[in-house]
Amino acid sequence: MSRVWDTPVHDSTRVRDVRVAVEAAGARARLDPHRIAIAALVATEPATNLLKHAGGGRVVINLLDRPPTDAGSGSSAVQLLSIDQGPGIPDVAAALRDGHTTAASSLGAGLGTCVRTSSAFDLYSVRGRGTVVMACIDQEPTAQAGTGRHCRLGGVDVPLAQAEHSGDAWSWARSGPCLTLMLADGLGHGPKAATASAAAVDELHRAAHLPALEILRRQDTALRTTRGAAVAVAQLNADTGKLSFAGVGNAGARVRTAHAWQPLVSHPGIVGAHFPATVPVQRLPWRPDSFLVLHSDGLPSRWTPPDDTELLGHDPAVVAATILRDAGSAARPLRDDTSVAILAPDRRAGAHDRRT
Repeated sequence: MSRVWDTPVHDSTRVRDVRVAVEAAGARARLDPHRIAIAALVATEPATNLLKHAGGGRVVINLLDRPPTDAGSGSSAVQLLSIDQGPGIPDVAAALRDGHTTAASSLGAGLGTCVRTSSAFDLYSVRGRGTVVMACIDQEPTAQAGTGRHCRLGGVDVPLAQAEHSGDAWSWARSGPCLTLMLADGLGHGPKAATASAAAVDELHRAAHLPALEILRRQDTALRTTRGAAVAVAQLNADTGKLSFAGVGNAGARVRTAHAWQPLVSHPGIVGAHFPATVPVQRLPWRPDSFLVLHSDGLPSRWTPPDDTELLGHDPAVVAATILRDAGSAARPLRDDTSVAILAPDRRAGAHDRRT
């Protein structure tokens, strides 16, 4: 079930709330006390910066489940995303210098310390548009996660109205040359919707060796005791360089190739309740410049895919959070649980974008 901590940060008391939230997330991820303390330290700096430099923002904390591998069972990690629409950072390189901090309440950590102590870290900032900071804390400081053969995966999941659970979920699995990214949107929102999307995630991990359409059919059986979900499945075969997509329900998808975006269409229906007799499978070549976005219908239907090539080179979670931020506004708030998941080529944006 997708437990999420979504904390608006508009006064100093909320910095403590962020620390408490990341400690709770660390406990759920079964991090040891030292790594939980690191997570709390890392969380303090961007949360404090939201107040001092951005006029406020939000911190979204997700639990990332690592799929099982041949080396052992899966594990969990804590992903923190600080999101704002402030003035941006004038000098990113200086801000990331170890020990550099201008916030008296940040315990002197600085973003440079966050880079050094996080398992993964990335930051994207544009003058006049705001900043997104991502930090991931695994049990191991240099744990590998969210990577495939020359690909990276990531995403963000936020519940409606800062609820504890999101009815959306995204996950990935690898089997041989195939890397499968899935997004599920349980009908409605709240715990029952989260139960449906969690069942889709579990079945993905059991059926990752199957083609995209067969995964959907297996999920349809697995979700029959739930209220059902919209599900989108994208599978990349690294040997053939082909991407296959199949979706049922109102989960959305866009793919970018050669500087142009195109939609991938899901078929009407509900996985677990009203599975269609025929589900088209769309197949297309995956090139070094390809980029895939899966999203739930919490994202406004007329959202604009990003064309900032610098952004597209950042960590997929940062791209997902930026899409989420720019799709909504005070005049057009998100009206449902919302999840965005990304499959992207493995291209690093800079030293601050660290996946070791």
